[in-house]
Formats: sequence, structure tokens, C-alpha cells
Amino acid sequence: MKPDASASVSSLIIIPCLNEEKHIEPLLAKLSREIDHMNATIVVADGGSKDATREIVARISMADPRIVLLDNPRRLQSAATNLAVATFGRDYDYLIRIDAHGDYPDDYCRRLVEEAVETQADSVVVSMETVGFGMFQKATAFAQNSKLGNGGSKHREGAKGHWTNHGHHALMRIAAFEAVGGYDETFSHNEDAELDYRLKKSGYGIWMTDKTRMVYYPRSSVATLFRQYLGYGRGRAKNILKHGSMPNVRQMLPLLVVPVFIGAFLAVVNWAAVIPFSLWAVACVGYGFWMAIGQRNPYGPLAAVSAMVMHFAWSAGFWMELLSFRGRRVAS
Repeated sequence: MKPDASASVSSLIIIPCLNEEKHIEPLLAKLSREIDHMNATIVVADGGSKDATREIVARISMADPRIVLLDNPRRLQSAATNLAVATFGRDYDYLIRIDAHGDYPDDYCRRLVEEAVETQADSVVVSMETVGFGMFQKATAFAQNSKLGNGGSKHREGAKGHWTNHGHHALMRIAAFEAVGGYDETFSHNEDAELDYRLKKSGYGIWMTDKTRMVYYPRSSVATLFRQYLGYGRGRAKNILKHGSMPNVRQMLPLLVVPVFIGAFLAVVNWAAVIPFSLWAVACVGYGFWMAIGQRNPYGPLAAVSAMVMHFAWSAGFWMELLSFRGRRVAS
């Protein structure tokens, strides 16, 4: 890395945060060591944590003025980033978005800045490596790292550095962020893809780096995983309704899960109605066993269950948003 790359520009590191007392202190310790070599400030935008998160951040910021605690009354990650940029952004060149519930290489922020300077990209996005600890979390991580769970998404699987339309948000030029209006705060999920659509439409460049990546810890229960992907599905539908951007093939396939599930109940009239749903279930379970054998990972069959939860929840969320939108139009 060029020794002056990350110090020659200024960076605002933003951590949207809510009830992260287990993760926030080690995360801030890691980032504070990194910004010793950067011109940077860390803003923890807290959405009203009920645990000890705020007290931990306040204590650390008293000792290190480069770390700032900011109240985020709207609670959403999109609102946290918008607020931090509106409050501090005029003094910085780049924003770097950090997820409190993740882990990062020791030189993560510096690598992002180096890539932005070298490529002159307006946004640098990264791939994600999903890691789990408990049995269900490990299985979910296995699913999300595979085509069964991510459909071949580049920012899930990783790829050589290239210009792209979307990826996991990491760094963005503040001037570009403000020019397109920042995040749409009506989106609780999929706000990154929605912003990327506006960036590309406005002619800004998005670079997928292969020089660094983040580690993500998935949900550890069926209920929380279901709620997360329900939100993802609703967010994708909102994106389509706002911009008319149709989903690609890898998103169209899970979109069909809820319709074929509902159609399966017609088996009381004709047994053939259950075939599409059965094919989906058999394909998922079969792929799980194939992963278990091919990659010698015992979590393969359980990963198939996690993938089925993700597929079903995403599909349900998509159709819920679509139908509620039609309901609002009829009512108006």
C-alpha cells in the first residue's frame, strides 16, 4: 500500500449501531489503531440502544476525540449514514460505512481509500465472507456462501476487481453521495441497491475491490433469519416499484417460491399441483447433500434448510410489498 494514500484524503467512518455491546468495543479498538495512519474520524450513530452500547462508546470517546457518538432517532442504518454525513460530511472526502455486527481486516479502511484513489471510483464496494459459530449459524453461513443461498452474487462470492452495478457498501465519495440525495430513508432494507441504481443512472462509477473484504455473522435462529429476508424481499420490491428495475434471473427464481407453495394446496383437487413445490424442496435438499459430500462439510443438509427459509421469506416479503402497494393505490 502506498504509505500516503489514506492520509492524503480525509475519511468519515460511520458505524450505524443498535444494541451492540458485545461487538462495539473491540470494533472501535481495531478501527482506532487503523486511523492512527489515516486522516479520519469515527462516528457511531446509535439508534437508541437499550444495552450498554452508548455508555461504552461515550467512555471511549472521552479518551479519544476521534471517536464521536451521534444520536440516530430514526434508528435505520440509512438514516444513520445520512445524518452523519449531514452533520460532519462537509469536512471529509469519503465516507466509509462499517457494520457493527461484522469483522474486518486490520487495514480494511486504508485498502478502501487506496482503491478509491487509484481507480478514481466514486464508490468502492466489497465482497462478504459469512462466518458462523453455533450449529444453525454455521449452516446459514454455509448456505449464504454458496450459490444455493446467494444465487452467484458477486459481492457474496468475491471476484477480481471490476466495475459493477452493485455490491456491499464500503466507501463512497461524499460529493457523489450528496449529489444523488444519499440513502432513501423509506427503505429499511435494500437501501444500498437502491442508492447504487441512482449512482449508476447519474454516471458515477462503482468499483468492486478484490483487495479486501468484510466478515459477516449471519442470524442465529430461524425466526431472525426469516425476518431479515422478509425485509430484503420487501426492499427489492420497493426498488422495482420506485425505479421499474426488474429483478435478474437469480432473483426471479426464489420469487416463485410462495406462489408454488400456495399452488401446492391445490393438490386436493389435482395431485400435480404439488409438483413445482416438491421440485424446489428436493432441489434444495439435494444441493445441500451435494455440498456436504463435495466440500466435506457436515452442515450441508442443514444449510439447505437455511436456504429454504431465505428463499421463502424473500419471496413472501416481495409479494407482501407488491400487494400492499396495489392496495394503497386502490385506496387512493
